[in-house]
Amino acid sequence: MMGEQLRKHGVARLVGADIIPEAYEATQRDRSTIYDAYYVEDFCNLTDEKRKDLAEWSFNCLTTVAALGFGDIPARAFTEAFNILQNKGWIAFNIKETFLDKSDTSGFSVAIRELILSEYLDVYYLERYQHRLSMEGQPLYYFAIAGRKNADIPQEFLTSIGISA
Repeated sequence: MMGEQLRKHGVARLVGADIIPEAYEATQRDRSTIYDAYYVEDFCNLTDEKRKDLAEWSFNCLTTVAALGFGDIPARAFTEAFNILQNKGWIAFNIKETFLDKSDTSGFSVAIRELILSEYLDVYYLERYQHRLSMEGQPLYYFAIAGRKNADIPQEFLTSIGISA
């Protein structure tokens, strides 16, 4: 559905990626004409050949469909995708508000906070919004974040925030 909306807004080339084959199968079944390519890959374990193949697309924008930080997209996978993005490329994602709170010491939370404050990403847009209601009817708040990549995140930075190669 995200690809469909991006096409409606004039995006010329779209490449999808997911770790599970069922996502690809659903795309082929329901929206077979949306993506120019679709990768089923574990971004925590990309081969040099696959990384090179992805880089040849010269991506200038990276977005995620689901909110980050619940273990579905590991911090290592996110930073790998970030590093494949061209410098000055756009990045957009959403994250649960508590992941930006210093009381959350989970790996993804620390990684995103450090990335936002780093020289590797310039944040252009940060907005808190009500994402949905919980099962108990309580509002759940998230942040929408958009920015531009300045440079690849080096391994030394990742190691310093607890993300291993």
